[in-house]
Amino acid sequence: MSRSAHSVAGEWASYRRLLAYARPYRWRLALGILCGMLFGSSTTALLPLIESSLERTSSPSDYSLPALLGMLLLFPTLAILRGAGYFLSKYFVQWVGLRVVMDLRNDLFRHLHNLPMLFFNRSRAGDLISRVNSDTGLIQQLVSHVVGDLCREPFVLVGAAGFLVYRDPLLALFVLILFPICVLPVVVLGRKVRKSAKQGQQKLGDLTSVLQESIWGAQIVKAFSMEEQELARFAGHNRQIFKRLMRITRARAMLDPIMVTFSAVGLSLVMLYAYYTGMSTEGLVAFASGILVMYRPARNLSRIHMRVQRSAAGADRIFEILDTEATVADRPDAVDLESPIRDIRFDHVTFSYGEEDILKDVTLEVKAGDCVALVGSSGAGKTTLVNLLPRFFDVTGGGVKINGRDLREYRIASLRRHMGLVTQNTILFNETVHNNIAYGCADATREAVVDAARRANAHVFIEQMGQAYDTVIGEQGTRLSGGQAQRIAIARALLRNPPILILDEATSALDTESERLVQEALDELMSGRTVFVIAHRLSTIQHADKIVVLERGQIAEIGTHGELIGRDGLYRYFHDMQFGQERG
Repeated sequence: MSRSAHSVAGEWASYRRLLAYARPYRWRLALGILCGMLFGSSTTALLPLIESSLERTSSPSDYSLPALLGMLLLFPTLAILRGAGYFLSKYFVQWVGLRVVMDLRNDLFRHLHNLPMLFFNRSRAGDLISRVNSDTGLIQQLVSHVVGDLCREPFVLVGAAGFLVYRDPLLALFVLILFPICVLPVVVLGRKVRKSAKQGQQKLGDLTSVLQESIWGAQIVKAFSMEEQELARFAGHNRQIFKRLMRITRARAMLDPIMVTFSAVGLSLVMLYAYYTGMSTEGLVAFASGILVMYRPARNLSRIHMRVQRSAAGADRIFEILDTEATVADRPDAVDLESPIRDIRFDHVTFSYGEEDILKDVTLEVKAGDCVALVGSSGAGKTTLVNLLPRFFDVTGGGVKINGRDLREYRIASLRRHMGLVTQNTILFNETVHNNIAYGCADATREAVVDAARRANAHVFIEQMGQAYDTVIGEQGTRLSGGQAQRIAIARALLRNPPILILDEATSALDTESERLVQEALDELMSGRTVFVIAHRLSTIQHADKIVVLERGQIAEIGTHGELIGRDGLYRYFHDMQFGQERG
């Protein structure tokens, strides 16, 4: 199959998928189409009425008062029907269009959150935001404006063409044969529009990424005096978008001259035909009026084709996301993970990212209530290992088991309900303190939230904030210090009360006083739970039941602090290096 055939097949596949979103609202869409038929028929009904009026006015004695009154009533009636058809058609079709876009956005957002973390690791947040916002906006234009015009304009076009055929079949044939000819340049220009539109949307994703990075990294941009360089980077992407949009503008601007030229040729043929056949003046005027009535829907349909091509570029980018497989998903026969947690086992686990092995043949047994510390240099695989527990990723070899069953046999939601996560880069939302602590526990009472905050050493500073627990903390918790943000995250985990806890370098970036408060909160949080701790500061893990030293994705050593210090191994090296630096 040729490339163009593949392209056409792909276009129709995208259109069919978009139409599937309109299926639940087909009755409203059908009403919109019926009202569009009313608009089209009332518009074309004016043509024979105009011809009849011209014939009667050519003979004044035949123009009676009843006929005049009938004519005066008929024109407003047709105008009212035309207006009602237009309003109702536009209303119903717009309603369907907006609902389709709403459903599409919801599906896109839902699917994004069903995708594994690997997808987000290799994607740019700005590009994903652009697809959810900008690309769906193109679809909104398609279903709101294009479908609306398609419900009206074809009926006007067909009605006017029918009038021309009825009036003079031979002349109509000469005129109508021009329309298929003018379709060719419209199709060619449409393909150029689609290509440029897709490139433009990709560049818009790049621009959104640059904007997002520069806003989030504003402190670094200012600290390194990189404002001009960031502006140049932003302006470069902006210029590329401008170029793509101008290509689209040139293609669309060529449509009207093409349609006007073909309409002028049609009128010239009519005048030439009228000259040689002796067509009456009223017949000539009526036929010319029919051509002019056809011109507007023909022009609009050519514009629709351009808009469809541009919207299809957005649809392609949206369906790229929706077609991305959710590789971490529930099996059909998955079961809920039931408490209590008895043991966790990593059984010859291998995990690869692309062609790189991050974990290699890792075997580790953990009893319920144990505290396991993971130690190793950057890139050793510590975070990857604990991320396998909540199935942020799935193993590529071996398996992880809880209570003797592979994690993949449990429903993901029930698995994650048994786990709490506190990371170095605390994730907070632009919400109130209460809602951030109660995140994931929607039915939590204020008393329960306050109790969790007290246990996390957070209650005092929360009460000192402007509106206490109702204070909005800003995007990413920008109104909080690092230690305060960590204690909010610990309170969130305490409220969830999970039997399994993952602490990913939770105190590595704090000052001494903040670390003390956070460590006290962590001790409260860790009590009575199965805990996995990743820590750079070895002083915080000396009481761990088991310390696992990772090197290049493999377990180098396992033991308690005392056992590992007694060996001349990697842990002893890390310990001596760290405590030697602290004494120095």
